[in-house]
Amino acid sequence: MRMIWLPLLVLACGPSAGETTVDPSIPDGGGPDAGRTRSDARPGNPSRDARGSEACDKMDIVFVIDNSGSMAEEQANLAASFPQFIDVLNEFVSAAGTKVDYRVAVTTTGIDLTMDFLGWPLPMENGENGEFQTGENCSIPRRWLERADPGVSDAFSCVAKVGTAGSSYEMPLESLKLALHDRMADTNRGFLRDDALLAVVILTDENDCSREDRKITMRINNRDLCDTTDPKIQPVSAYIDRLDTIKRGRGRWATAVIAGPGPGKCQSSMGVADEATRLKDFVAQAGQNAVFSSICEGNLAGSLREAIQRFSAACDTFPQID
Repeated sequence: MRMIWLPLLVLACGPSAGETTVDPSIPDGGGPDAGRTRSDARPGNPSRDARGSEACDKMDIVFVIDNSGSMAEEQANLAASFPQFIDVLNEFVSAAGTKVDYRVAVTTTGIDLTMDFLGWPLPMENGENGEFQTGENCSIPRRWLERADPGVSDAFSCVAKVGTAGSSYEMPLESLKLALHDRMADTNRGFLRDDALLAVVILTDENDCSREDRKITMRINNRDLCDTTDPKIQPVSAYIDRLDTIKRGRGRWATAVIAGPGPGKCQSSMGVADEATRLKDFVAQAGQNAVFSSICEGNLAGSLREAIQRFSAACDTFPQID
C-alpha cells in the first residue's frame, strides 16, 4: 500500500534541472519501453531541453470514472487523494516559466445500452454518454472546474463521487470518445482548447467493453456479455486514432489509466479488479505520454503522482500548431 504524502513529496525532490533519469513508472521487464529515459519535468523545474515553441502552459484534464456497483471505495479514495494532486498541479511551472492554466472535468464509464434479444432491441440501461458531471450540491460553476475557481479540490472531491448506479458493462474508451467528440456539440461545448495538452485519467476495476453499436447480446451458453473477441467491440486503435484527430497529433494528448494490471484478478482494501487487457493495450499504443497504474495498490495517491509526472513531461514537449 502506498503512503499518501510520500509519493507526492517526491515531486519536490530529485535530480537537478535537465538531468536524464529512468522513468520509475516504466517497468524494466523488457519490451519497447524497458529502460526508457525522460528529461526530468518536475513542477517548478522545467526540462532544460523544453523550448517555448514545444511546451504548453495549459492542460485540459478529463477524469473518466467507473460508476458501476463495485466502485464506492475507489471513488472515495480518489476524492480523498485529489487535493494533493491539485496542490502539485497548482505549483507546476511550465517550460515558459508560468503556472499551468488547467481545467478539470469528470464523466463516467456509462452509456445508453440496449440488449439484443433474438434480434429484438430491448432498452437495458441509461448512461451519461460522456456528459461532464456537476454532481449534487457540488458548487460547480460550469461543467468543468478551472484554476481560478474557488475551492477546486473540494468541488472535485464532491463531483468525483459519481455514484454506483451506473452500467456494469464499462465502456471508458467509448465514453471518452463521446465526451470529446459528440458532447462537444452540446453539453461539453467550450471545454477543449487547441493550445492545451489534453490529459485523460481513466479509473475502473473492469476491462473495457467499448462498442459503438451500444448493444449487449443476451448471454447464451454462458457466453460473457462483454466478450472482447466479439467483432463488434471497437478496436483500441480506433480510439487512439480518434484522440489523435481531436488533438491533431499524438504528442498533444496524454493519458493515465488506473485499473487491474493482471494477470487475472487483483484484490486490495478497495475490492477486486479484473485485468484490464484492453486498457493496457490502450496505454501501450498511446506511447510515451501514457502510463498504467494498478488500482489494487490500496491507495490512489501514488497513481495520481504517476499521472501528474507523465502529464508534466508531455507538457514540456507539447508541439504547438500554428
